[in-house]
Formats: sequence, structure tokens, C-alpha cells
Amino acid sequence: MLQVARLSPKLLGDSAQLILAFLNGEEQDGAFRDRSGNPDLYYTVFGLECLRALSAELPLAAPEYLRTFGPGENLDLVHLSSLIRCWANVSREVPIAPDLERFRTADGGYGASRSGTLYGCFLAMGAYQDLRRPIPNAGALLTCVQQLRAADGAFANQARAPFGQTSSTAAAVGLLRHLDQSVPREVSGWLQQMQHTSGGFLAAPAAPIPDLLSTATALHALASLKAPLEPIREPALDFLDTLWTTRGGFLGSWADETLDCEYTYYGLLALGYLSL
Repeated sequence: MLQVARLSPKLLGDSAQLILAFLNGEEQDGAFRDRSGNPDLYYTVFGLECLRALSAELPLAAPEYLRTFGPGENLDLVHLSSLIRCWANVSREVPIAPDLERFRTADGGYGASRSGTLYGCFLAMGAYQDLRRPIPNAGALLTCVQQLRAADGAFANQARAPFGQTSSTAAAVGLLRHLDQSVPREVSGWLQQMQHTSGGFLAAPAAPIPDLLSTATALHALASLKAPLEPIREPALDFLDTLWTTRGGFLGSWADETLDCEYTYYGLLALGYLSL
């Protein structure tokens, strides 16, 4: 993803400097602020990734901030994977060796409860990649992913769902490809059907408006499936333009009014794919 986000300056032009100014304003003592203005490990991932996408210097205080979390034994899966990813951004090798298997669920996946979710599985996969370690018992993980197929042929974050979700389906595509498994043929068409008339992508079939997370993850999945992006490029760029602000970042949707590092990163990622 980061390699593609690095292509975003092709389309940003001088606006890249506005994003850098926004990011610099969001950084505090090596961390990046959440939507309430507080330093947050999860948002620090996106702040660092944005800076790297724009080939900018990372905060010198970032390692000191990360060290305050130690090996991450008190963190949940979301924040532990965030800590690992942050270390991967600022160091050649991740200097911690956390136990990710404590988040393993009975169905072979990863999550915060008894059942695995595609989000949890995707986070675990990324964490193991950053740690340069294989996922233990990958066959059980594959079984969990397959059980999260929705009735409409896409994937959802919970089992036996009638309809898929765009971000969950994109996560399933990434997981299946990582596990050297074929992706069901109808998935690409389902994702393409999630494109709204505005050019953005819906989070699910019944979603009222498109959003940036769904748009970026759908583009990521479609590109990995070798689907042609040219027919959807201009409408998608028009949608991104409606979420861009001269304050230096992207909003999450038309209903959003708060800038943050996370959605700004998704904006860069989407622009990267649309520049291919």
C-alpha cells in the first residue's frame, strides 16, 4: 500500500505541501493526534505513513514515543498492530517480539472475541509481515476467512451475513492472495457495483453515501485483482476532489467535518491507485 501511496504526489502537485503542513501540525512529541486532538498510537501509524508517502522526514521523537508502550503486552490487537507498524516505519527491524497468538480465536482467525473478524485477521497478517514471521497455522486462518463469506458472494466482518462490506471484502482479497488462494471470480464484479454515481464507493449495498475508506480499499482490492481502473478513474477523482480541503487533508465522507491523519492517508492511497 505504501508503495502505491508514494505515487500520489503525481496528482497532488503543489497541494502536497498543504498536506505536509497539516501533518506537521498534527504531530506532538513524536505522536500524531486523534480526532479529539490527543496523541494516539493508532493515528500515529497513519501520520507516519503519510510522511513516508510524501518522502518527508519522520519525527525524530517517534522512537521515544513508541518506547513508552514497551513490548505492547497491555495493548489490544488494534493498538498492538499499530505499535508494530509504527516501529516498522521508523526502524529497519521491529525491536519487540509480541505474542499475537493471544488474539487467536477458536475458529482460527484473530479478533477481540470468540470469533475471528476479517479486520482482526487483516491486522494480524500485517503485523506478522512487519515482524517478518509467518502466520502460525495458516490453514486455520484460511478456514476463518472462508467462513466470513456473505450470502451475496462478497465478505463481511461476521459469519452468515446476508450482504458483504467493501472494506471487509478488500481485506479478504488481501488475505486470500497472501495465503496463495484464488479469489472468487464474482468478488471483482461485486466491488465494482459498489461504486456510487458520484465516483466513490459505498461501504455496503445499503449505505446511503460513499466514503473514503471504502473507496481506497476498493481501489486497492480491484488493482490487486487486475481489474481495469481506467473506466472508473475520472469519476473516482471527482469524488476525491469533493473530500479534499485546502486545510491540507481529506475528509472521510460528505458528512464529515474533521480532518485527521487516517483519512488523509486513505486519500493518498486512492490517489496513488488512480495515478497508475
